[in-house]
Amino acid sequence: MANRAKHKPPEQSDTRTAARDERPAAAVAAPPQSTGDDTEITALALSPGPLSPAMDAYFKKCMEKLGFVPNVLSAYAFDTVKLEAFVAIYNDLMLAPSGLSKLEREMIAVAVSAQNRCYYCLTAHGAAVRGLSGDPVLGELMVMNYRAARLTRRQRAMLDFAVKLTDAPWAIEEADREAVRSAGFTDRDIWDIAAVAAFFNMSNRVASATDMRPNSVYHKQAR
Repeated sequence: MANRAKHKPPEQSDTRTAARDERPAAAVAAPPQSTGDDTEITALALSPGPLSPAMDAYFKKCMEKLGFVPNVLSAYAFDTVKLEAFVAIYNDLMLAPSGLSKLEREMIAVAVSAQNRCYYCLTAHGAAVRGLSGDPVLGELMVMNYRAARLTRRQRAMLDFAVKLTDAPWAIEEADREAVRSAGFTDRDIWDIAAVAAFFNMSNRVASATDMRPNSVYHKQAR
């Protein structure tokens, strides 16, 4: 009788083990984005120059009142003339007496910066909106889309004007100015809206061109 070949049953593989072996190795958790984000303030190799007595005092005042020097000031410190000019126009536009409240001016800064997608200014001035308004949600809405926020008629008219001035300045007409007037702004206020919007359009472009990084402390403020 011919010997029949004995069929050995195939070895059963442990499918669960195989499945485990096929899975990719666990990814190494990335460090938080804030880790070292502001270690290098800009992508340009510009060494800080000596501060003038006025700017030295201003930096010390920032440390005293804020606990840090805003990185935008440190970025400009390679040229004290430019630094002093920046500080002067910023303080005049954002802090001096105006028909616009400080919160309204910060809202313009954020709405303009959102159009330009400026990381530095959205971070720093988004924190300012949260702090001045006492409303973290408003700060987030302003960064994402001011049109989604429940704004007053005055605020909406102001921001619509500033954003149009940012996106299509050549298209501003008397009807646009009249829309702002009808919301309760004077002609002097319209000048201030335009000046703040223009300043942040300039600042956004410098910040983006240099990859300027905001102080990490802003991310946690007023939340």
